[in-house]
Amino acid sequence: MELFYGRSKLNLKLPAGAKIRILQPQVVKPLEDPEKALQEMLQHPIASVPLRNKVYAGDTVSLLVNDSTRVARSDFFLPYLINELLEAGIKEKDIFIVFANGSHRPLSESEMVSLVGENVASRIRLYNHDSKDETNLVLKGKTSFGTPVYVNKMVAEADRRILTGSVVHHFFAGFGGGRKALIPGVAGWETIRINHSRLLDEEARTGALKGNPVHEDLLEAAQMVGCDFLLNTVLNENKELLGIFGGDMIEAHLAACDLVEKVNGVELEEHADVVIASCGGFPKDINMYQSHKTLDNAMQALKPGGKMILLAECHEGIGSAAFEEWANKYSDFEEMEEALRREFVLGGHKAYTVSKLLRKGKVFLFSDVDPQLAIRIGFIPVTSLEEAVELVYGEDTTADTVIIPQGSLVVPRVSDK
Repeated sequence: MELFYGRSKLNLKLPAGAKIRILQPQVVKPLEDPEKALQEMLQHPIASVPLRNKVYAGDTVSLLVNDSTRVARSDFFLPYLINELLEAGIKEKDIFIVFANGSHRPLSESEMVSLVGENVASRIRLYNHDSKDETNLVLKGKTSFGTPVYVNKMVAEADRRILTGSVVHHFFAGFGGGRKALIPGVAGWETIRINHSRLLDEEARTGALKGNPVHEDLLEAAQMVGCDFLLNTVLNENKELLGIFGGDMIEAHLAACDLVEKVNGVELEEHADVVIASCGGFPKDINMYQSHKTLDNAMQALKPGGKMILLAECHEGIGSAAFEEWANKYSDFEEMEEALRREFVLGGHKAYTVSKLLRKGKVFLFSDVDPQLAIRIGFIPVTSLEEAVELVYGEDTTADTVIIPQGSLVVPRVSDK
């Protein structure tokens, strides 16, 4: 079978005796008429009046849009959202788009145009959010968790805020989408850092919202800033639309999360000796910072002491200077955890979570990441998929094997009856 690797595909050949299970997202028929579904949502949003009834002539409107590490089909739905605003009396000059980069790097002009489409880019002002630019941040107060809520000044001062994005499982916030367009999407670095420090809590985990301190803090912070309308999409591995959810920030997001769990939460009777996982290709394996999501998901299918092959091109390398610094600085997991509890460092948290996952088994990494750096992180680097297969199986050609072609999407739910 073929597995995605960056923008290409690799051919996977396993020993004839290997016992193979392939975990794929549940088959859900894509929307037959996405345009019709979008217009229906705009007319009948969830727990909200229609968007055009929530804005008034003269309002300034900020549209928050995913950055290039996530696919939401923004180029499809943005023209319709903008048209709704125009028909409600909003002028094009009063609409602007801010890319919810969170703690990620700023986008290039070509990346911004690609995400929104040339037509929108030619009409609407586009801005990168920079979480470290303190001159463009405003403090909205503190959450009950003690997190200071610094947010993009342009977004905070707009009369209306429309949040957009896609929903997938998230390894410590439960699910992406919803409130995350605001916080951490257009939040200040310190806000993101303090919120993310709560990933050390055992309740901060994939698919969990209730009782998850990261999610509850994010939601409270987002409510302090305010959301006038939410539009979230759910996509399959082919980037086809499975659902479009709009309306109230909380209720529309929960509806999207329900569909994501139905599609990507895949039951598995028992853990496997070997797991082979692809991130699903670009942009899900753009760097190790993003590829970590696949590692986290795939580890849920692996027996303690098992072996994994991870395909993650990472043509941008690690994707975080702090991640790389921590990987070089700490070789001992306990020392890293102690340092993170003493002072939480964004980027360092990814080095920590990757290190924690790699304690479960051996992970053979096929990637563009420098081999010596991969070793310091805890991976076993390989130069080809064939080499990885040879090292993993050796003479044990009957190993119980799980293959996950879309590792960033599929979340194994193991019962081990």
